[in-house]
Order: sequence, then structure tokens, then C-alpha cells
Amino acid sequence: MKKAFILILRFWQRFISPLYPPSCRYYPTCSEYAVLAVEKYGVLKGSIKAFLRILRCNPLFKGGVDYP
Repeated sequence: MKKAFILILRFWQRFISPLYPPSCRYYPTCSEYAVLAVEKYGVLKGSIKAFLRILRCNPLFKGGVDYP
């Protein structure tokens, strides 16, 4: 399950993400953060952490370096 989820994220990074202009406020990018979180915490907890990170990716938050 974990490998399939990471494969979907890598597909996003490779084929879909380049279609959008770069606008990430954090390092690593949200999709890379999701991969790292899933690898570290598993699919359920990692995807929740990635979802919360995406919610923080807006002008109300400063951004910066944020590792899972």
C-alpha cells in the first residue's frame, strides 16, 4: 500500500506538477513532504500530515523549512 501511494505521488511530481507554476512556500515541496511523511509514518498518518501541510500552504503562514 505504501509503495502504491508513493508511486502516485511520484507520478504527480513527474507529470502533473510541471504544468503548474512553482508556488510552494515551504521546503521541501508539499509533494516531496508527502513522500517523506508516508515513508516515515505510513500511509494513514503520513497522508494526514501531508494534508495538514497543504492546508498551511497559504499566505497566512510564513513558510520556510519544514520536515516531517
